[in-house]
Amino acid sequence: MYFLYSLGLSLLFVALLPYFVIQALRHGKYSGSFKQRLGRLPDSIRGDGRRTIWLHAVSVGEFLAAKPLVDQLKRELPEYRVVVSTTTLTGQRLAQSESNRIDGAFYFPFDWRFAVRRSLDWANPSIVIILETELWPNFLRECRRRGVITILANGRISSRSFRRYRIVRPFINRVIEDLSLMIMQSDADAERARELGAPEDRVRVCGNLKYDQPGDGGWGLGAGKEFEATDSDKEIDRQFALSASSHLIVAGSTAPGEEEMLLAALRKIRTHAELEDTRLLIAPRHPERFDEVARLIAKSGFKFARRSETANSSHADVILLDTIGELASVYRFAAVVFVGGSLVPRGGHNIIEPAAFAKPIIVGKHTGNFRQIVSDFADAGALVQIDSNHLAEALVQLLSDRALAREMGDQARGMLLANRGACERTIAAIKDVRAI
Repeated sequence: MYFLYSLGLSLLFVALLPYFVIQALRHGKYSGSFKQRLGRLPDSIRGDGRRTIWLHAVSVGEFLAAKPLVDQLKRELPEYRVVVSTTTLTGQRLAQSESNRIDGAFYFPFDWRFAVRRSLDWANPSIVIILETELWPNFLRECRRRGVITILANGRISSRSFRRYRIVRPFINRVIEDLSLMIMQSDADAERARELGAPEDRVRVCGNLKYDQPGDGGWGLGAGKEFEATDSDKEIDRQFALSASSHLIVAGSTAPGEEEMLLAALRKIRTHAELEDTRLLIAPRHPERFDEVARLIAKSGFKFARRSETANSSHADVILLDTIGELASVYRFAAVVFVGGSLVPRGGHNIIEPAAFAKPIIVGKHTGNFRQIVSDFADAGALVQIDSNHLAEALVQLLSDRALAREMGDQARGMLLANRGACERTIAAIKDVRAI
């Protein structure tokens, strides 16, 4: 089975090689990571004599979820250093920008035995923590052979993934056997793990790490104060006069097709009395789309400005946030937040960040990546879920009805308070399996 898996992986790589080459030439996406993904890691990953925890977070969302976990690992297991691997370029850039928090960042290897062995030789981890559901058979098998503790943290298995896994259940069962512990987000995720063959004593339910935001006091939740603005927040506010905008829509992590919908909605919204000054800030999910989205906005006829341009643009109708790592704190300036990847079938993105600032949230119907969180928020009246035909209508309602917007934002913030604690439970589970 492992031979067939490796053969299939190799054939898929060859088939996708032209795409990788095109993306590398156009956007530089893979050229810088290729050596590392073959196991040639930076010298800094070799270590300083301490034992190593290797944490794998695929991209930006997983890394942001891992921040409180990393901080607590450093506090409670100071004898370990923590290094982080990612798969995507955006995730890698964000990880590298957190050099004060982690001891090194690198790209996760391709799941070929030679690349996996090189990477493990280089990093020499005692513990590997994999965020969400990244099951790499050759990697996990080699970790088990070396006696490395392997933990799936913040694990989730969607109904769609579960159906796929069941098709190859005998193989998935063998892969799961190589995990020392599966820490799942919900009872439903845990039950699916057990149905795929996970032993009862290796499955824990600890909640969703994305409810536990980083920072002292959990972003000020429950403390009666907002997360303090950074110098970057103050600078972007000066550049665009965001805090002076009473009707600012922040659209985060947008996907292709959504920007057109948002621009069309803005045009409709500005025809309503007292909403003529409504502004829109768009933050595309993927950096390689920044120029594409800029051209789209330029054609719309709105006054337009880019964050990457240093000139003050306090009169811009539409702002393009073409930077990495600033979106989460920019939510503080919003009157209403739309979280992207949800009006088109992309699975949606993280709604926790705007909820931390008690903002009213709108999402589309495609939220499979965060199904449980979205369901919990919707049941509590903490967000609005719509189809694309009702985007402008929903935005108008929340921009016009301040009391409703405030109530929804308070409910969203309350949901975070009610669901925090996953990080502490996850750390306790990691300590338990380490002691076995």
